[in-house]
Amino acid sequence: MKARILWIEGKRANSPSFVPGLRKKDYEVELVTTGAAALEKVLPFDPDLVVVNTTSLRSSGKRIVKDLRAKVANLPVVIIMQEDQEEAADFGANAVLQMPFTMRKLLNRIIPLLPTDEAKIIHVGQIRLNLELKKVRCQGREARLTPHLCHLLQMLMERPGEVVGRALLFKEVWKTDYTGDTRTLDVHISWLRQAIEENPRDPRFIKTIRGVGYRLDLE
Repeated sequence: MKARILWIEGKRANSPSFVPGLRKKDYEVELVTTGAAALEKVLPFDPDLVVVNTTSLRSSGKRIVKDLRAKVANLPVVIIMQEDQEEAADFGANAVLQMPFTMRKLLNRIIPLLPTDEAKIIHVGQIRLNLELKKVRCQGREARLTPHLCHLLQMLMERPGEVVGRALLFKEVWKTDYTGDTRTLDVHISWLRQAIEENPRDPRFIKTIRGVGYRLDLE
């Protein structure tokens, strides 16, 4: 899975953009020209990293970083600034690059902030599951899962739009063919909904198919 970068760069940029170069290196880059556009994109695009080129904007970028972090907790942010601008600490950024710099220097700053093992991350729609850390992120919220919850969500994410039967879930997650105790599964589904749903009582993603099992719906 490609790492996702949300790149904020206004039309006042006075140097060539690094976006084409990053795309050639197989990063998925979403380019927006304003902070407002970034706020609209950050949840549906679900980036691993945000880069704010303050040299191309009409603002310092502080408000943009603050608003993005309010929507997505712990979102890594890299700031690009001129040499005479304020210190990066004032922005709450994870890293800062002062103009001019090379593509190599840019990569040196962003790579440590990106997921280390893409093969252990499943990304389906707005749901991102880190199998190694057993963490799920969805719509700006992040939660840590138990091994059973992680495995359960993984099964649903590997079959989006399909009804996954109770018997299969019990066999794969709990290693049993016994399906008499349905409450165990129901409770775990409830916990999953609390982790990823905005309104667990009216789930948008994990739907109950009465008498059969569960289905992960994506928009």
